[in-house]
Amino acid sequence: MKIRQLSSSSANFNRELDALLAYETTADEKLEATVAAILADVRERGDAAVLEYTARFDRMSLSDAAAMELPRDELRAAFEALPAEQRTALEAAALRVTDYHQRQVQASWSYEDADGTLLGQQVTPLDRVGLYVPGGKAAYPSSVLMNALPAKVAGVAELIMVVPTPDGVKNQLVLAAAYLAGVDRVFTIGGAQAVAALAYGTASIPRVDKIVGPGNAYVAAAKRRVFGVCGIDMIAGPSEILVICDGLTDPDWVAMDLFSQAEHDELAQAILLSPDAGFIKAVAMSADRLLEQMPRREIIRTALENRGALIQVASLDEACAISNRIAPEHLELSIEDPQVWLPKLQHAGAIFMGRYTSEALGDYCAGPNHVLPTSGTARFSSPLGVYDFQKRSSLIQVSRQGAQTLGKIASTLALGEGLQAHAQSALYRTK
Repeated sequence: MKIRQLSSSSANFNRELDALLAYETTADEKLEATVAAILADVRERGDAAVLEYTARFDRMSLSDAAAMELPRDELRAAFEALPAEQRTALEAAALRVTDYHQRQVQASWSYEDADGTLLGQQVTPLDRVGLYVPGGKAAYPSSVLMNALPAKVAGVAELIMVVPTPDGVKNQLVLAAAYLAGVDRVFTIGGAQAVAALAYGTASIPRVDKIVGPGNAYVAAAKRRVFGVCGIDMIAGPSEILVICDGLTDPDWVAMDLFSQAEHDELAQAILLSPDAGFIKAVAMSADRLLEQMPRREIIRTALENRGALIQVASLDEACAISNRIAPEHLELSIEDPQVWLPKLQHAGAIFMGRYTSEALGDYCAGPNHVLPTSGTARFSSPLGVYDFQKRSSLIQVSRQGAQTLGKIASTLALGEGLQAHAQSALYRTK
């Protein structure tokens, strides 16, 4: 396997790094046109359109709209039928994820000025959220937990899940996770038509306030188009991992950590930064040896050869600077005393500190959310959390005394903007 090896001391390093990080996000015009047509059709014809697209794309002919929804008993049966080891693991993960997110809950607050004016903020949950869960081969029960549990902790009243079931094949672990996470209703639909149904509502599928969860290119394009009609979490790109290592971690561990993201798909990115040239060579040798053991080795190989890199840096300080430039989705600090270096790291979706903290633990059960910003958007975005399912309303209750002072300030500024009614509205309370 030929993973590119770079050096930060190279005269061309900045150009080489830019080329490595480049990810083409230009829209596919044919795909966009298809998605636009599906959204418009579902908005116009509702359930009938959803049923037609489900038959066409998922090869599932449902008898009527009611057949799209799974009874809650089926979710419970899936959970109760899990092998003991899977059930225990799912419950343990759910407990940890819930415990972490309970600490994110924001409370309403207020205070009074000296003149008795009350100011504050009221925090309330969204009424209804739609959760998109991939189906078929890409079925991830962990995504159900990571998207549903923060919403429940936030107090969302109703959680609607859509999951495609191509050829009628249902992933029992996904259904079990939905039951455990408290999902209220589950519909066996997917693709752009499911996003449209959630955004616009149909006779059978209620309209939601926000859509969260990963999906393919059609789902991503549909979410982008319905934003504004409802909220969305983010538009996620390929998975990424950046490992900063001082050269003292087992090279097999680091190679497998790079594999853990590369196996997602051919566009995933895995990068190692280390000041130790010998260690970089050892990781490359480990990767060559371990690759043949991997069932998804061709995906891993393609991802690492096309978008992976082993980069020698001058120091850990420089590694931190390069990491900030990359703003990775997942950042592993496989070094001694990782907390010493934490203040130097400003941009990352999640930071995994220490030699024993593999990124995979964060994917499933550590506690923090695994829905993270990609493609450099960690420069201005955050992981999914309880705050994504709450909204804030400003509170203003002006006292009679406060109106005298604030009215004069407001009227002066309003007149400066040429807005007479604003000025008079403020001044009326001063009389």
